[in-house]
Amino acid sequence: MTTYFVTRHPGARAWAAEEGITVDALVAHLDHTSIGPGDIVIGSLPVNLAAEVCRRGGRYLHLSLDLPADFRGRELTAQDMRACGARIEEYRVDRADRTGATL
Repeated sequence: MTTYFVTRHPGARAWAAEEGITVDALVAHLDHTSIGPGDIVIGSLPVNLAAEVCRRGGRYLHLSLDLPADFRGRELTAQDMRACGARIEEYRVDRADRTGATL
């Protein structure tokens, strides 16, 4: 079992370290083919990648923030993240239609 933290942001890395979150692999990009049953992936992944983690038997823990509009698009510090209520929340994601949606 491997715990991955997926982020390219130094503030998120610092926040995780300050919060005592221990991981086996800190990666900027997730290779979903490496995920196996029991693996844990922490990050803010696109929903299709979160679904793939879950489909492969992994657990997806989302890095959630209550981000005000004026914080969008800027690099956050660990302190900024705490001010925005940074937290880890587990989600189970499954694609509803495996053949693709039509409108």
